[in-house]
Amino acid sequence: MAPHKTTPDYDSDDAMQDVESMQVDSVGAKEKTVKDDLEHMFDDDLDDEPMVDASNAHKNSSGKVNITAISDIPSANPSDPEDMLQFYSRLFPWRQLFRWLNHSELPSTDFAHREFAFTLHNDAYLRYQCYPTFETLRRDVLNLNPSRFEIGPVYSTKPRDRKQAKGSFKPIEKELVFDIDLTDYDEIRTCCSKTKICIKCWQFVTMAIKVVDVALRDDFGFQHIMWVYSGRRGAHAWVCDKKARKLGDGKRRAIAAYFEVVKGSSQSGKKVNLERPLHPHIRRSHDILKDDFKQNILENQDPFRTEKQAERLLQLLPDRQLKEALREKWDSTIERPSSDKWKDIDALAGSGVSKTIIPKVLLEHKQDIILEYTYPRLDAEVSKHLNHLLKSPFVVHPGTGKVCVPIDISKLDEFDPDAVPTVTRLLKEIDQWKNPVKEEDDGVSTSRVSDIDKTSLKPYHDLFSKFVQKLLNAERPSPTEKPLHTEKSVKVKAEEMDF
Repeated sequence: MAPHKTTPDYDSDDAMQDVESMQVDSVGAKEKTVKDDLEHMFDDDLDDEPMVDASNAHKNSSGKVNITAISDIPSANPSDPEDMLQFYSRLFPWRQLFRWLNHSELPSTDFAHREFAFTLHNDAYLRYQCYPTFETLRRDVLNLNPSRFEIGPVYSTKPRDRKQAKGSFKPIEKELVFDIDLTDYDEIRTCCSKTKICIKCWQFVTMAIKVVDVALRDDFGFQHIMWVYSGRRGAHAWVCDKKARKLGDGKRRAIAAYFEVVKGSSQSGKKVNLERPLHPHIRRSHDILKDDFKQNILENQDPFRTEKQAERLLQLLPDRQLKEALREKWDSTIERPSSDKWKDIDALAGSGVSKTIIPKVLLEHKQDIILEYTYPRLDAEVSKHLNHLLKSPFVVHPGTGKVCVPIDISKLDEFDPDAVPTVTRLLKEIDQWKNPVKEEDDGVSTSRVSDIDKTSLKPYHDLFSKFVQKLLNAERPSPTEKPLHTEKSVKVKAEEMDF
């Protein structure tokens, strides 16, 4: 684990000093990193401008996008191209996506220099796409009808113009992101594996969000953190504060290292080996997770029930005589539940079966075990680099058909991935919506209900809208300050300003 302070007073300034102290890159190393990253980016076999053929365009003979009627019969393909076209046309929150990435109501380089990448239904991958407004982005998406799209960094120039920019083309800003994937928990989750998930193993994600979210807020001072369901077996965090977006690769690597606690096996087989006294972040994490360990791990996962599983637990304990006594007790009971075996540790330790046991050392090992089975296991590479792309919120996962919706952190324990709407379900909800349009006394219609308001996507859309508005409020300059986007505003044609 990266070195941590052990002082009791710990705030956001301390955390940023920790990050600074963890930076060991020289100026030359930083330049080499940028150079290597750019070389990797340019070495892309799919570095072509978008090509639209008849199989992808979905246009009619007049050249306009053909929006067909929604079928009541669910498609065998979770992300059927026709359903996707309907979704992008009628339900995707384009305006809020623009406001989120642009940090202003008026078009600016924050959006115009942002990279978008598309995965088409024929598996072609298009990178370095960019747009001055959300309408131009929406137009291209309806033409291409991708199965998904990803969001990259803001570059020093328009990504499409990178070849002309040559050496001056570089990423300058992007949200700090984190990725939690349940496949990283396969060695400790007992209910599912690989791409399969259930509400029991989803609790690993819930526990990880609790720990990471509070650390980002309390230790680093970030405020605008959006958690998004990945569509199948994980979640993404988008840290959108301006100071987070401006972080270079060195500080991003340091922050990622700050969360590295579960590591590869040592000779004893332990994957958590912490120095004492515990760093304040680790101590707080343990306090958050110890109750979850009892319910989500010992009860729901029951990871120490079998003889082989119990042997793994014994490997994590410190005293030989205690381990022999536990092994003898458990061998006499067929598949004793994990919760009982956990209680047996303290019971036998207190009974005098070992004359060499040190209570403090046993307590520390039990803390390490709790963290090994509950602490976040992040894909650190996602967080380390400015030029990393991440799936956009509200796209549809091509394998499940589920929408990548925001997660309400205030109701984190209530989130159920099985309850997340699929694109097929949403389109069916529109078809089946029967509420009449409100009318005045003279019978003239005065309002039109949007398609989003007819579906179960609305609460997620509202959550996203509130998050974006808070971010914009924070970005808005005070009356005495120079407007934030004045110098980098983008001139666009009138037809591109359809808000």
